[in-house]
Amino acid sequence: KKVTGLSRLCSASDLTACQQHIPSSSLPQGVVGATSAHSSKKPAEDATQKRELRKPARECRRKKKEYVKCLENRVAVLENQNKTLIEELRALKDIYRHKVE
Repeated sequence: KKVTGLSRLCSASDLTACQQHIPSSSLPQGVVGATSAHSSKKPAEDATQKRELRKPARECRRKKKEYVKCLENRVAVLENQNKTLIEELRALKDIYRHKVE
């Protein structure tokens, strides 16, 4: 039951949300760099734009960190579940072996 709650938190949409904030351009990378180098923007506008881009980047890193923690928790739960099942299997094999003898 705990695993289902964790899997809800570990959706792939957490990581794809980061991709939505990445600006896309149809221009090749070299062309984009050349046009931004000769930009007529003021330094204040550049600083504002950078601040605006930092927030989505920070949110993306936060979501990724949360997603990784979720996966680590899920691994721990599944490892414990696996150990329990292995122990149960051994116990059942012992019971079966004693009944056969």
